[in-house]
Amino acid sequence: MIGTFWSLLPAIIAIALALITKEVYSSLFLGIVIGALFFVVGSPDPSFGGFLDHLFKDGFVASISDAYNTGILIFLVILGIMVATMNKAGGSAAFGNWAKKHIKTKVGAQVAAICLGLLIFIDDYFNCLTVGSVMKPITDKHKVSKEKLAYIIDSTAAPVCIIAPISSWAAAVSGFVTEGENGLALFIKAIPYNYYALFTIIALFLLVFSKTDFGSMSKYEKAMQMMNDADDVADVETKGKVIDLVLPIVVLIIFCTLGMIYSGGFFAKDSGCYLNFVDSFASSDASVGLVIGSFGAYVLTVIYYMCRRIISLKDCMECVPEGFKAMVPAILILSLAWTLKGMTDALGAKTFVAGLVEGKAGVLKNFLPAIIFVIACGLAFATGTSWGTFGILIPICIAVFPSATEELRVICISACMAGAVCGDHCSPISDTTIMASAGAQCNHVNHVNSQLPYALTVAAISFVTYIIAGFVKNPFVPFICGLAIMAGLFIFLKKKCADK
Repeated sequence: MIGTFWSLLPAIIAIALALITKEVYSSLFLGIVIGALFFVVGSPDPSFGGFLDHLFKDGFVASISDAYNTGILIFLVILGIMVATMNKAGGSAAFGNWAKKHIKTKVGAQVAAICLGLLIFIDDYFNCLTVGSVMKPITDKHKVSKEKLAYIIDSTAAPVCIIAPISSWAAAVSGFVTEGENGLALFIKAIPYNYYALFTIIALFLLVFSKTDFGSMSKYEKAMQMMNDADDVADVETKGKVIDLVLPIVVLIIFCTLGMIYSGGFFAKDSGCYLNFVDSFASSDASVGLVIGSFGAYVLTVIYYMCRRIISLKDCMECVPEGFKAMVPAILILSLAWTLKGMTDALGAKTFVAGLVEGKAGVLKNFLPAIIFVIACGLAFATGTSWGTFGILIPICIAVFPSATEELRVICISACMAGAVCGDHCSPISDTTIMASAGAQCNHVNHVNSQLPYALTVAAISFVTYIIAGFVKNPFVPFICGLAIMAGLFIFLKKKCADK
């Protein structure tokens, strides 16, 4: 069962059960149990004791105690505490009151959420929770469903980070380039070919401005409209001001950026001089940097609120368990998703997928970008990780095209990144998808179901553009073709929705 299709089956079962039962905890746990069972059956000495060891010791305990994962969990907790503290201080209520006066329409509320998501390109985790906490009061006021907000958050998290040269994702991709070439330079070359990310952002604006919704999203939007039509929420009385929300968020962005470059050695002396900003970001540890940055921002936020006399130290400390509790669902799903990924890794999913890609390389060279895009989508969807997919496929792309001047090599690497983001975007066990649900306070399975038709539509357009790119080896012709297809499709969908 190791190194074969069986290695992907635990994740496929977990995803299928989550979509069918709409219950994610038991679905993920069952996938983990099946993965442990497959591993033990395929081991030289299958036993019940070996099953328990692999399930708990090598599974749950190893995943949760992993240094990177632990850092992300701490970051989530600190962010939850910050959000609870801002709410307690009245900053969120004051911003909501301000937004009611200045953001007049539903379209304006959605565009504001998209723009904020585009501005926070440093890290997808940070993006999901920050955009959600800031924009939810505004989208609630303008009758935007939680599912639509979760889709906007998810579509401006990974898709934005994967085309931003200064981001934790750029650092991760750079780290997977195992040869002498500058990994960040290769990442920048691949940006114009990252069609899924580019078309996802364009699709967001088209959906909002055309007021077009389809699939289950239209059902959630209509339900929200009917539920709140009679509601006219008055301004909330608060001592807080808009600055009490904006300033902590700005400080958080600055400190997380500083934390990232600190973890990459920006402030450490190297041969008598400091590392430059780009190099330190490329070698940063997102887990460590985000924890340091968020903790520093939280301490300064508490001091600021106390100096403003709008909240006491006791009130701040009461927000600590409150913020922790708010993050428990996301932490639980993340822990289960990481453990499931560990099970698929132990079963040799990487070996199986690597063999598939290498087997197609020589036969269908010009179709290889489209093939890699589909394989990356499937692998990221099944495992719930973009970065793991990068780690599997990018070294293979480099091995298939050893020449650094080969344009098809850049296209294939970009197809790998785009496919990984697409699969991650669609997967119910993806950490980014989970945190988008948490940021919008949306039911996780509802978010996945409502987002899937949109993501698959963009994925289909991207697949066509990668077929074209494999032959023309130019980023602009496929992009223009993709735009034309998207425009035609949205005109058709708009007409269909109007007919309904």
